[in-house]
Formats: sequence, C-alpha cells, structure tokens
Amino acid sequence: MPADSKVMNIEILSRGTLELEESEQTIKKAVVIGAGIMGRGISQLIASKGIDVILIERDQEGVKTGKEKLEESMDAEIERWTMTESEKKAILSRTTVTSDINSSVYGDLVIEAITENLVAKQNLFKKIDEICDKETIFVTNTSALSITEIAEVTQRPERVIGMHFLNPVPKIPLVEIVRGLKTSDETFNIINEFSEILDKTAVEVFEYPGYITTRVIVPMINEAMYILMEGVASAEHIDTAVKLGYNLSKGPLSLADMIGLDELMAWMETLFRELGEAKYRPCPLLRKLVRAGHLGVKTGKGFFEYPKP
Repeated sequence: MPADSKVMNIEILSRGTLELEESEQTIKKAVVIGAGIMGRGISQLIASKGIDVILIERDQEGVKTGKEKLEESMDAEIERWTMTESEKKAILSRTTVTSDINSSVYGDLVIEAITENLVAKQNLFKKIDEICDKETIFVTNTSALSITEIAEVTQRPERVIGMHFLNPVPKIPLVEIVRGLKTSDETFNIINEFSEILDKTAVEVFEYPGYITTRVIVPMINEAMYILMEGVASAEHIDTAVKLGYNLSKGPLSLADMIGLDELMAWMETLFRELGEAKYRPCPLLRKLVRAGHLGVKTGKGFFEYPKP
C-alpha cells in the first residue's frame, strides 16, 4: 500500500475516533424513570456503554425490587455465557437506583419507561419539566401513545422525543426514534447519535399511532388469539406453525406472553381508539386472561406457563 494511502487511512481513523468521542460527550449521564422490565433493560444497555445511569423508582420497595431484578437478569446472562462477572460489576458500578425523583436534574437526558398510560406519562413529564434544566432532552419509551400529547404538558416540546426500544432491550438491535410534531432536528440528531453509541440500528418514525413495529405486530398476535379462541388449533401448534412457516424466532402467543398481556392490551386499545379498525380490537380471550391476572412471563402464566418469577 502506498505511504500516502496509509497516512490518509490514519487520518480518517483519527477523525472518526475524534467524532465518536465528541458524540459520546453529548450524553455523559442518563436518567431512566421506571425500574420495570423495560427500564432495567434500558439502564443496563446504557451502563454497558460506559455511561452513568440513575434509575428511578417511585418508592423504596420498588428500588429494592429493581436492584434485585437487574442483578438476576445479568446473572442469567452470565449462566448463558453472554456476559462476564466483570461486565456485570462494571454495569452495576455505573448504575444508581433511587426513589428520589429530584435526581432527574443530573441527567443530560431523561428516559421515561413507566406504565403505558397517557395521563401517567403526562403527569411525570410535567413534574420533571419543573426539576430539570431547560436543555435536558426528555425521551419516552411509549409503544403506541402520542409523543405530541406527552410533550404538550412541558415547556420544551421541541426537546421531547420517543425512543421505542423492544424487549429484551440489550439484545434487540433496533430502536424506533419517533418525532413529535414539535421535535426539533437538533434533538433528533442528538438521539440518533446516542442510538449509535448504544449500538442500535435506528429508524426514523414520524408520529402516527403504533409507529412501525407495534402497528405491524399487533394484528398478527390478535389473529393468533382468535385462532386459539375459535378452537382451530392449540397454542403450541399455532406458535409452531407461524414460527417455522415464516422463519421467526418466536411464535405470536409466546411473544405476547413476553410483552405482557396487560401491556399488549393497552397497545391494542390505543390503536383501536385512534384508528377505529377492527383488526386492532383486543380479542375477548386476551381480556379474559388479563382479568384473571394471567399476564404472561412476568406472572408465570399467560398462553403458556413459565417458572414462577
């Protein structure tokens, strides 16, 4: 290789490294609110990339449970040889779990990962809007709700954006970056760079109920539930047919259990209310299971049974 080519390659590499360092400096500390499955997964992912994380739950019991579940999920990864003990220690050393909502002030961005309820999210955003610096970016992990409606209760709608992660967050290589009507280009660009730091493939989505992934997957899962309810086939055979027939890693009913049947029903009700199409109307069998408290993996029973959580 000619000497000048080597020099040019070194220059490109140095410039690329410098640009990466500059983009990493944009987000030095992140706050995640909600220590449920999604919040813990998001926190683990961010901490694994060398960024300090404050994970906030609403009370001390939630803090204790959040810490325990975070460690348990990483221990499971260690057992599968997908994580080392040293990696776990590094992630925990960068993660602070607290019930103090005022800790939001320390984040360069705040990621909300609470229940899929518009009023609850609006109340939270209104509260942290009073706490945080006016330059802090607010992110919601909603799967189907309006970014614009969530943002309108704040004094910074241009700095509110959606990052729809999929479960399990550390493993799924995708994130949907969802713009509200007032989300600025600057906010989008910062979050797009942040997604690269997290090693996620980001797709830009303009606000519409269900975005891409939720809108596509809901009708398939709903139809699988109707097939089961109508006695056409067993849950096992429905999942086997769809999984093998379309080369998917998981069948629709297993996927529903993993998402959480209550969460899934909330998505469907939002889509049905916003779009009015019957394909989004929750199957009666889903409502029956949710009423019975059979919510999937997190309760040990849904369409299938699982080890007690």
